[in-house]
Amino acid sequence: MWQVHRVRVAVVVVVVVVVVACGGSTVRSGGASGMGGERADASGVNDADVDRDIARVRAATDAFRSIDGAAAAGYAPVVRQCIAHPEHGAMGFHHTNRALLDDRIEVERPEILVYERTEAGEYVLNGVEYIVPYSARSRDAEPPAVMGQALKRSDELELWYLHVWVWKENRAGLFADWNPAVECRS
Repeated sequence: MWQVHRVRVAVVVVVVVVVVACGGSTVRSGGASGMGGERADASGVNDADVDRDIARVRAATDAFRSIDGAAAAGYAPVVRQCIAHPEHGAMGFHHTNRALLDDRIEVERPEILVYERTEAGEYVLNGVEYIVPYSARSRDAEPPAVMGQALKRSDELELWYLHVWVWKENRAGLFADWNPAVECRS
C-alpha cells in the first residue's frame, strides 16, 4: 500500500518542476470572494462554475474547520508530518478519509483535508486535496477532473491528485501544490 505522507514531498517537488517546465497550470487570483477571479489560461472553464464549486466545497467542509469535526466524519484525527518546501512554502498536514479513496471525485467529499497549525497549536483548515489512487483508476487512464481541472499524476505515490486552497488565499494559485503563506509548526 502506498504511503502518502512519506514520499509526497519528493514527488510534489518533481511534479512542480515538471509543471513549471511545461508552462505552469491554471492560476486564479482576486475576485469578489477573495478566491475567484480571472483565469490565466484559455482552458474554457467558466469562472462562475469554479466559484460555485468553491462555495459548495466550503459549505461541505465548514464543519471540518474543527479537527474534531473532521475526525468524527472519518478523517484521520492525527497526522504527524507537515509537508513543506524550503523555497515554495508548505502544504500542511494532510488528513485523509480512507473511505473516500475510490475512482470518483465529488466536490463536496474531498479525500484529504489540509490543515496548518497555529503557534498556539490549533488546527486551521486551509484547503482540500482530491485524490484517486491508481488502484481505482489506472495511471494510463484519462485523468479524473474536478472544478474544470485535470488531476495531476504522481507515479511515485501511485495516485492522481489536486490541491484546492478553498479556505486560505494562495498567491501561487487556487490549484497550486504549495502555498507560500503556509508554515509548518510542530
